[in-house]
Amino acid sequence: MLQYSISGSRQAIRATMRYRSVLHFFSIPNQYPSVRSVSSSPQNVEQAVRAEVESKNYVRIPDLITTELSQSQNSNPFSFLSSFPQNIQVQIVDEMLQSFIPLRPRYKPQLAYSYLLSYILQSSHPLPLALAVLQRTLRSGCLPVPQTHVLLSSAWLDRRCLSHSVANILLDMQSIGYHPDCGTCNHLLSSLCAVNQFVEAIDVLKGMGGAGCIPDSNSYGIVIGAMCRVRRTSDAQDLMKQMVAKYGLTPDHGTMVKILSALRANKEIWKAVEMIEFLEKEGNSVGFESYELVVEGCLERREYVLAGKVAMGMTERGFIPYIKARQKIIEGLASIDEWKIACGVRQRFATLKS
Repeated sequence: MLQYSISGSRQAIRATMRYRSVLHFFSIPNQYPSVRSVSSSPQNVEQAVRAEVESKNYVRIPDLITTELSQSQNSNPFSFLSSFPQNIQVQIVDEMLQSFIPLRPRYKPQLAYSYLLSYILQSSHPLPLALAVLQRTLRSGCLPVPQTHVLLSSAWLDRRCLSHSVANILLDMQSIGYHPDCGTCNHLLSSLCAVNQFVEAIDVLKGMGGAGCIPDSNSYGIVIGAMCRVRRTSDAQDLMKQMVAKYGLTPDHGTMVKILSALRANKEIWKAVEMIEFLEKEGNSVGFESYELVVEGCLERREYVLAGKVAMGMTERGFIPYIKARQKIIEGLASIDEWKIACGVRQRFATLKS
């Protein structure tokens, strides 16, 4: 396990932010009609948005934030919120989020959500309000822009630096009328992993339950996938065993392939075989792709007997290795005088009419 320094992590994230300081948001889809013509001037749009906020006519805001404004690099139409006290800001944002819920199509406020989340994450008190905006964004079927990962991770680590527990930070959402959920936590996990905050991601994974957000297969899959990306296979294996054996969760096909691929890349092919055996022992179905990449890994390491064993396991589940892999297995076993095993494997392939 890597040693973890929140202070060092914050510096790393802020260094990244210097290169990502400007968020380039998605353009509004062509389906979005404009209820009235608004100048593309950022100042004019901000004034128009403020007027709608002051009149509590929030439903007009998504159409006011035009495509032209989305191409502006230096203005956020919600910047005027900084002139209000924090408690008033929270009230305004809550009313705005609630007014967006009935809008159709559900993704219509996508650009408004993006700007709002960006503004809050860069404010002096981003949490828990940013988590509420994030939750509404996700529930509308939208995804925050990738650059948000940096800002969200930085805001999260700032709070953690004050010795707040994962559960307490998440439960703070209740103070503004929202409740933490698994979807919001999973996006937080993705954000932390995107900026290589793996240890903190594991801490969040462990602390979610304390806030009533029981991790699901996707929660574990996000962190396991990130661990595999940097070949931290030991941590990935521990998490896989925890999710399957301790919590009874079923990893998806992609997560299985990622961990087995990482073990193969690390030349830990015996552990890859053990992982397949573990998953099947726990009642999980291992697919053809997972088996095939492990067979290939065995052949790369010249573990021909092990390759034969895995191939036999494949056939028991109705899978047959590719013809080139079959040939290499037979030839490899013959080259080390394992004729009996070679004949058994060949006969098995023949029985399956391969």
